[in-house]
Amino acid sequence: QVQLVESGGGLVQAGGSLRLSCAASGAIFSINVMGWYRQAPGKQRELVAAVSTPGSTNYADSVKGRFTISRDNAKNTIYLQMNNLKPEDTAVYFCNLRNIRGFSHSDYWGQGTQVTVSS
Repeated sequence: QVQLVESGGGLVQAGGSLRLSCAASGAIFSINVMGWYRQAPGKQRELVAAVSTPGSTNYADSVKGRFTISRDNAKNTIYLQMNNLKPEDTAVYFCNLRNIRGFSHSDYWGQGTQVTVSS
């Protein structure tokens, strides 16, 4: 099993910044992808950004140029620096870890942290 502990959400005005952290522990494979997803009320959960063990990153088009994902492999922790936040970024943000072995994978989720951007 894998445990994910998120922190850093909160309320911020439009144009402001927040930094989310997610620390993983437990049965973490050497090859994995960690990322952030978000879900706004009435909408489906969507990928925000992800980073693989070697450091390759992937971003949703809506956050490119504003959000930066990074990871500290020694601490099994990822960070999401969110700048120039917009009201449409308001959502519950979930940390995800995907363990990968061959052609199979297992997904683990954090409990979620609320990000609210006021206009």
